Amino acid sequence: MAFEIEQREARRLLDGIELGSMPTADVARLIELADPVWVYLVFTWLRTRYAKHAAASGVIGRIVEISQRYPIVARMMKEGQPDSLVEWFESTYEYRELDADAFVQIVIEKFES
Repeated sequence: MAFEIEQREARRLLDGIELGSMPTADVARLIELADPVWVYLVFTWLRTRYAKHAAASGVIGRIVEISQRYPIVARMMKEGQPDSLVEWFESTYEYRELDADAFVQIVIEKFES
């Protein structure tokens, strides 16, 4: 059950940015509560996935807005980047190859193990 809750919360943050399903302030509160590794992976997955996507302007626009309004994002990304889980993920998977469901499931399973 805890795994499902973790996945749901992780997906909520991802969807908040990707789909714009919540106000920026609410996304920022979720980021503050999140693990820096998750923040790094989410922002990197979104930037990579939407680099050449038709919906890029909306998603990248939200990333830029959140990053500019909430400096904690940059600090958390910097803190999360050198983590061994990030190294494992990036050596095992390609961000572009994973849809949101697979991405969340893989990362949360690794967090839980």
